[in-house]
Amino acid sequence: MKLTLQTQLLPTPDQVCALEATMRAFNAAADWLAGEAFTRKTANKRALHKLFYRTLRERFSLSAQMAVRCIAQVCEAYKRDKTKRPHFRPFAAIPYDERLMSFKKLERVDGERVKGGSVSLLTLFGRIEVPFIMGSYQAQRFTAAKGQCDLVRRKDGKWFLHLTIELPDGTKTPATDFIGVDLGVANIATDSDGIRYCGEVVEACRTRNLDLRRSLQKAAAGRKRRGLRPKNIRRKLKSLAGREARFRRDINHVISKSLVKKAKDNGRGIALENLKGIRGRTRFRKAQRARMSSWAFHQLRAFIEYKAKREGVEVIIVDPRNTSRTCPCCGHIDKANRPSQAEFRCVKCGHTDHADVNAAQNIRSRARALLVTP
Repeated sequence: MKLTLQTQLLPTPDQVCALEATMRAFNAAADWLAGEAFTRKTANKRALHKLFYRTLRERFSLSAQMAVRCIAQVCEAYKRDKTKRPHFRPFAAIPYDERLMSFKKLERVDGERVKGGSVSLLTLFGRIEVPFIMGSYQAQRFTAAKGQCDLVRRKDGKWFLHLTIELPDGTKTPATDFIGVDLGVANIATDSDGIRYCGEVVEACRTRNLDLRRSLQKAAAGRKRRGLRPKNIRRKLKSLAGREARFRRDINHVISKSLVKKAKDNGRGIALENLKGIRGRTRFRKAQRARMSSWAFHQLRAFIEYKAKREGVEVIIVDPRNTSRTCPCCGHIDKANRPSQAEFRCVKCGHTDHADVNAAQNIRSRARALLVTP
């Protein structure tokens, strides 16, 4: 399986200038070429190469391989939706392949794990050798970059290299039983064994950050009206950017790791519901919209799937229709079975349970039914 690792670069001020100039030139070239591709309605790399390769080299000072990668980047972006003209921001991530970068002076721990070193990157001003460091998780899995990497400049000015590595898939064991997982907002995830992963800590973080941003923005606007420079306030707002997303991402990593470990230890698979398009087909009250828009169910599903694949745990996706209204005992489906958000009470047989646990049990049952379906 392919896995993306994030490695932090530590460029000097001169190297930062070279990287920024290269990134600006590459994205300016990509944005211009995207307009030409949209005008001609073509995403054919050979055709664009024949028409604009020389122009990219001369007008934007790109190297031969950078021009090739620029054409490929534009074609990939345009193919996603040919009704829209792609645009590239000045500091959008740019691709580096094996001809544009190579690792040097790797620092190893215990003779095997790579902890740091330096990487040679091609820029408009020639090659520069930039030191890098990586965390313990990345160090345990890093061998060497395979194929294309992405050079990323974050809003806080930090530089990262996103590396693609190849890891062997775990030996897949055929599952005869599953852990049903119901994804939600009040409870981020609930499994069919009755374990609930509460979402209140994420909601508290979202609300706290929202209130803090509002108060800082209000203070900055007030200082600006009085002719004062709200520099310190703007700096604080910049430091808050991404904090909530990083916290949510960490929570999803913890939940997915716990679910996959439980499934592997018990020789079971994991059953998830297909929630694609749920925001488009569901109406929410105004007070719920901010909370629902920050619901990272797709991220949690992606984390579960790649961790399960690495450990050899089977994952099945089932139809979520009526899982929260169906009684697992008698099979009766009725909207009245849900008298409240957290309570399930079957109006036919009287079975009661927590609503999310009940939904997870129905998801498990549907996954088991798929095993015996011819």
